[in-house]
Amino acid sequence: MNIALIGYGKMGQIIERIAHDRDHEVTLIIDENNRESIRVDDFEGVDVAIDFSTPDSVLDNIKLCFDARVPVVVGTTGWYDRIEEIRETCEAGEHSLLYGSNFSVGVNIFFYINKLLAKAIQPFKQYDVQVEEIHHTQKLDAPSGTAITIAEGILENSEVKKSWVNNIVGEEGEVIPKNDQLLIESHRLEDVPGTHTVLYSSEVDQIEFKHTAHSRSGFALGAVIAAEWLQDKTGFFNVKEMFKFDL
Repeated sequence: MNIALIGYGKMGQIIERIAHDRDHEVTLIIDENNRESIRVDDFEGVDVAIDFSTPDSVLDNIKLCFDARVPVVVGTTGWYDRIEEIRETCEAGEHSLLYGSNFSVGVNIFFYINKLLAKAIQPFKQYDVQVEEIHHTQKLDAPSGTAITIAEGILENSEVKKSWVNNIVGEEGEVIPKNDQLLIESHRLEDVPGTHTVLYSSEVDQIEFKHTAHSRSGFALGAVIAAEWLQDKTGFFNVKEMFKFDL
């Protein structure tokens, strides 16, 4: 499989290594140094693209892949407010796109169990819940897409929480959630690949459910597996469709 990498930071470089380990070739690398000069013809021979770029550039990158008729795996977050527009464009043009806030196998298992846990606790109103996420200081969006997915899984299974709000620790103007709001607390520290925690607290005890990434390799491997999965498909897909979980 010939892969185009869009975004060549730390994640892109790890994806390249893992792709080679799985007998694929990276035949096109696009980053801020050459993005303006890239045209549809540059995708000749490319089987699938993987985008880990920036929220500001991802929509243009998706359009470029659609124009080149190359399936694209999108690991960049921060664009989900435009998701229905992109879905309509993808389906109308019979293009191929798979997106996800996190491609790690472990995180997707976490997403699944998070929903089970929220459903199990829902009858017990003495528990309040919040989500905490810690990422490296270079991460451009807050809360993380992974934290939002976790929050959405809780909201789907809660009769109390109706929406989420974000508080970025260390910034001015602390956000205090209302009773029907789920707090996502965001921390930005040096050299942290990603930690996500769900906390259920009552007066008598606390339940803590946590996923800690030791490196970016799990995310990168999942992205390459996603590219393998998407290669011969047409449509607009979420990463959870790669997994056979049944809630």
